[in-house]
Amino acid sequence: MEELKTLKIGLLGSGTVGIGVYKLVEAQREEMPHKIGANLSVKKVLVRDKTKKREGIDQCLLTDRFEDIIEDDDIQIVVEVMGGIEPARTYINAALKAGKHVVTANKDLIAEHGKELLDTASEHGCDLLFEAAVAGGIPILRPLKQCLAGNHLSEVMGIVNGTTNFILSKMTEEGMEFSDALMLATELGYAEADPTADIEGYDAGRKVAIMASIAFNSRVTFSDVYTEGITKITSRDIAYAKEMGCTIKLLGVAKNTPEGIEVRVHPMLIPSSHPLAKVDDSFNAVFVHGDAVDDAMFYGRGAGELPTASAIMGDVIDVARNIQFHCNGRISCTCYKELPIKKINEIESKYFLRMQVEDRAGVLAKIADTLGKHNVSISQVIQKNSRDNMAELVVITAKVKEQNFSDALADIAEMETTKKVSSVIRVY
Repeated sequence: MEELKTLKIGLLGSGTVGIGVYKLVEAQREEMPHKIGANLSVKKVLVRDKTKKREGIDQCLLTDRFEDIIEDDDIQIVVEVMGGIEPARTYINAALKAGKHVVTANKDLIAEHGKELLDTASEHGCDLLFEAAVAGGIPILRPLKQCLAGNHLSEVMGIVNGTTNFILSKMTEEGMEFSDALMLATELGYAEADPTADIEGYDAGRKVAIMASIAFNSRVTFSDVYTEGITKITSRDIAYAKEMGCTIKLLGVAKNTPEGIEVRVHPMLIPSSHPLAKVDDSFNAVFVHGDAVDDAMFYGRGAGELPTASAIMGDVIDVARNIQFHCNGRISCTCYKELPIKKINEIESKYFLRMQVEDRAGVLAKIADTLGKHNVSISQVIQKNSRDNMAELVVITAKVKEQNFSDALADIAEMETTKKVSSVIRVY
């Protein structure tokens, strides 16, 4: 029997996910000959300090020189789990130019420089796969590129940040305020020491840019995505949402409309009966609509050592199979269109508007008149009396262009009877 060859991996980074990848390669060692027709092993691991011990990784594999990987002809697959733009961008470009195939989990890099890297991969007949860059262990990019390729996709939306979903879940289930829920998320390890990228929507924005590019076959970068975080959401907003049969979630929304692509991340009230409303804690879910498939939803763990490593290993196995059958580079950049990106003020939404107003006759009529002058229709009103002749007023609008609503809101905020605009949240 012919001896099986061994495909060698160079691993860039040995943090939580890097260790997860190494563990899976080892755990799957006996399965690989059956899955890919070859053996698979990690030959080198790039680290900053090779004297520091890494859990479960043989010290002799560690190197602090990228040249040890790029110049090693035995290494055919490079797995990048360092994160950040540089030096990851330089390293991936160099690996592709050296004819090595690359698997990465780097959403920041792909959202900003995906075209450049995919062009380099195509030029050198290499695979560049990045399933783990979006939604952790949930398969979504490969389904968009392959399983759903027979569809014209019109919408991709979902919960793609576990930290913010955990925070909003705690606020919904236990009535916590944002600051307390964030503190709990930090204590449990769901939130980073600096949670800005999560709570301001930047992390989700990068993922939405990647999904929109693939789903609509047109380049979308992070700078195209309107982002708004969850820091202004209060338990009072959530209580009103519940009263109206809704749940507040941080959603990434991408739509392919006749006028152009909409890409945005912001909190949104969605009906509590919607499948995404039932996605709680650190779980993620992506909802896709296509002309042939209709609706499909992908649900699972959106982050973590092994869920993310699972997505990376799926890509590594795909690359290994391509190597075995000499068909690398068969799916490169799928952005063959150049569709316009709509500005946020051109997008239509419904709105939840909560404000403190004087509790006297004619105030609601005046607000309704101001909204009407800007072509904003009211679909629902809740008014609750509070103290000192002040009332809390909640208005739900019909669908309206963002610019019209913004103009109306500016006028309402300047009215003498308006003491405070407390919340503005879009409604699905």
